[in-house]
Amino acid sequence: MIGYARVSSSGQSLEVQRDQLLAAGCTRIFEEKRSGLSQDGREQLALALDYVRDGDVLIVTRLDRLARSITDLRQIIDRLTAKEVGFRALQQGDLDTSTSNGRLMLNMLGAFAEFEADLRRERQREGIAKAQAKGVYKGRKPTVPVDEVRKLKAEGMAPTEIAKRLNVGRASVYRALAA
Repeated sequence: MIGYARVSSSGQSLEVQRDQLLAAGCTRIFEEKRSGLSQDGREQLALALDYVRDGDVLIVTRLDRLARSITDLRQIIDRLTAKEVGFRALQQGDLDTSTSNGRLMLNMLGAFAEFEADLRRERQREGIAKAQAKGVYKGRKPTVPVDEVRKLKAEGMAPTEIAKRLNVGRASVYRALAA
């Protein structure tokens, strides 16, 4: 039994998932703090998928810990199936992806997870639009002090040097200069 735990941000804890996976009998747990919107950049997921072998079972606490899109979910499950690895999501009951019913249920739950993520994004966009209309939301604060960048540029410093001095990316310097 191999576990995979994921939270979306560094401020969240993996402890609850870790405890559930250990209680389910996982002997190895791959953990990461990354967005689950896609498989890109999820190094621990990639390592877990490479690690599992014929006869293993990959376990997650909830389906949305593995994937938030039906496309990613299908790709991951297809990869596990090709390696003859089972899959379980603890909070969605015992899904058996080797049966027709299990595959149907997995696809339905994956579709609901994707739908839920879409609704969350829509609500977030609506909230931002309302806040902008009221003048409350101005967007993210600049990561670079615009006045400082302009001052250094006026003193003749090149954007690359400014970026090094302020410990920011050169693109951030160019954005600050364009603002």
